[in-house]
Order: sequence, then structure tokens, then C-alpha cells
Amino acid sequence: MAAMEVTERPAESTIDTPLISVTEAAAAKIKQLLADEQDVEVLRVAIQGGGCSGFQYGLGFDRGATEGDQEFEQHGVRVVVDPYSAPYLQGAVVDYVDSIQQSGFAINNPNAVASCGCGHSFQVADGEDAPASGAGCGSGCH
Repeated sequence: MAAMEVTERPAESTIDTPLISVTEAAAAKIKQLLADEQDVEVLRVAIQGGGCSGFQYGLGFDRGATEGDQEFEQHGVRVVVDPYSAPYLQGAVVDYVDSIQQSGFAINNPNAVASCGCGHSFQVADGEDAPASGAGCGSGCH
């Protein structure tokens, strides 16, 4: 799975949202990146233990869904989410930002109650422990 850098953005209130959403800007960039890859057809969105806040996002390309994955298509992009990551990503929005301040994918996650200063990792509400792995985001934020 080819990794892409992701930043956390503050959540906006949403009602009756699908598992996750992909904006048109993100879909356009994903299609552009997929065109440069071989043997991959879907965007895989996942969370992993690690980072300075407990969880970190993983975006990458994959050949397709595996058993238990949730799969959907939005704006012409096929997206898969593994069953472990799904509850932590419910209602999240994958966007692509290209501005003078930043350029890259950003995830607006209503489940994130806090994120580290670098924006690459996040925490969820008490009682939802991150899996043990990784340490620090590598940006010097703590």
C-alpha cells in the first residue's frame, strides 16, 4: 500500500452521513494519483495505533477489498475501509487541500476529540484505546 501524508482538520457537525465521504477535490487528486500507479484500483482508508495522540491515519492504494472491508464508490473513486478502522472513521470526510499554507489530504473526523500539533495523529473519547504500536509523530510535537 503506497502511503500518503494526511493532516487532521477540526470536525464539522454532520447528520446521517455515510461511513466516510470523499470530496470532489480529493476524488480528483486520487484519480490523478491512481493513474500513475500499477495494479491498484482502490483507496484504502485506515487508522493505526501510533503518533503522539494515539491513532494516526493511513491513506494508500490497494488492489481491492479484502474480507470484512466496507467498500463504496464516491465521485468515481472506489474506497475501502477495514472493519477495525470503520468505527473510528464513521462520518469522516477525506478532502484535498491545495493552498498557500498547506497542500495534501486532510481528514475531517468527528470522532477525534483531540489531535497533536502536527495534525497527523488524533485521540478518540475515553474508553476507546489505541492499539499499542509506534511512538511519536516525528515532528517533535508532544
